[in-house]
Amino acid sequence: MSEKVVVAGVGMIQFKKPGASASYVEMGSQAARAALADAGISYDLVQQAYVGYVYGDSCCGQAALYPLGLSQIPVLNVTNNCATGSSALFMARQAVESGAVECAIALGFEQMKPGALGGIWHDRPSPLGASSVLAEELNPDAVEAKVPGALMMFGGAGKEHMQKYGTKMETFAKIRAKASRHAANNPLAMFRKVVSAEDVMADPVVWPGVMTRLMACPPTCGAAAAIICSEAFAKKHNIRADVQILAQSMTTDSPVTFEKRSAIELVGFSMAREAARQVYEKAGVSPSDIKVCELHDCFAHNELITYESLGFCPEGGAEKFVNDGDNTYGGKVVTNPSGGLLSKGHPLGATGLAQCYELTNQLRGTADARQVDGAKLALQHNLGLGGACVVTLYGRA
Repeated sequence: MSEKVVVAGVGMIQFKKPGASASYVEMGSQAARAALADAGISYDLVQQAYVGYVYGDSCCGQAALYPLGLSQIPVLNVTNNCATGSSALFMARQAVESGAVECAIALGFEQMKPGALGGIWHDRPSPLGASSVLAEELNPDAVEAKVPGALMMFGGAGKEHMQKYGTKMETFAKIRAKASRHAANNPLAMFRKVVSAEDVMADPVVWPGVMTRLMACPPTCGAAAAIICSEAFAKKHNIRADVQILAQSMTTDSPVTFEKRSAIELVGFSMAREAARQVYEKAGVSPSDIKVCELHDCFAHNELITYESLGFCPEGGAEKFVNDGDNTYGGKVVTNPSGGLLSKGHPLGATGLAQCYELTNQLRGTADARQVDGAKLALQHNLGLGGACVVTLYGRA
C-alpha cells in the first residue's frame, strides 16, 4: 500500500537579480532551514535529500546542505532544465509514498548570470539540438532577427497560436500585466511593480509582431524547499498534515513533439496535457475542480498555451479565457497568484519548489493578500525543455 504524502513544511527566500544574491550555498541552506522550521522538525529527522539546480558543479547539493549538519544521509543531485525543482519534489514524494523513507527534503536553488539562457558546454552535442534545429526551421524570421533560442521556441509557439486561432499579441500583454498585479502582493517576488498591458506592449520589441521584453521571464537567483513526509511520521512528530500531494505525474517527449512540426508541440503541449490527464485520473477530479494553479509562465505565450493543455479551456479558447478574466481573482482559475515566473522570477532549480511553497500556503489559508478564497485543490505545472513536465495536485485534508 502506498503512503499518504504530506507537505510538512515549505521555505523560500526572496528572489533577486543576478549579482544581488548570496551564493547558492547560503541561499540553499537558508531555504532548507526555513522549510524545517515551518515543519517544526530538526534536520536529523530527514532521511533523504533531493537537491535540484541547473547551473552548478557536481555535489552542489551537499555543499548547500552541509551547513545544516553532516548527517550522512543520501543526497541526490537533480537536473531537468526548468523542471528541476519539481523533479526533486517528484523524487522525494516517490520515496515517501513507496515507504522507502518517512521523511525527505526537496531543495532547489539557482545562482544565475544576467542575460538569455544558454548552454555551458560547447564541445559536445546539446540536449536541445533537435529542438533548436526544428525551431529555426519553423521560424526563419526569428533566425534572421537573431532571436535567442528559448525565446524562439516559446515565442514561436505563441506565433503559431496567433496564426492558427487569431490570438492577438495584446493578449500576451494582458497575461504579463496580470502577473504584475499578483506579484505586487508577494513580498518574495523579484518584480513587484504593477504594469499595464499598454506598458508591456510599449516595452522594447525582441521579436517583431510576437514578443516584447516584458513578456519574457528574467534570469533570477533564489532558493526554495519542501519537507515531505508520511502521514504516520507527521502524526508521530506532531506535524500539521493538512496539505497533501494527491497525485503527481512526470512525462517526457513523445514522437509528436518532433513529427507534427508544430512550435506548440515543441514546447511541451502534449507532455503537459498527458501529465495533467494522469493526475486528474488518479485523483478523480476534473479541470473544473481546480480554483488555483501555479503554472510555468517562462513566457506569457507559454502561460496562454498551458491554459489549454491543462484543460482550463478548449484548444483555441485561451484568448477568451484571458479576456473574460478567468485567469485571475473572480474568474475560473486564479493562475500564478505568486506573480509566476514572469514577475516572481525564475531561478531554474528553485522554480518548482517555489510553486509548491505558494500552493501550500494557499491551501493552508496563509497566503495573505494573495489568498484564493475556498481553495481546496491546487494544481502545479513545471516544464523543462529537453524534456520533462511535472504536474502535481495538492489537496487540503
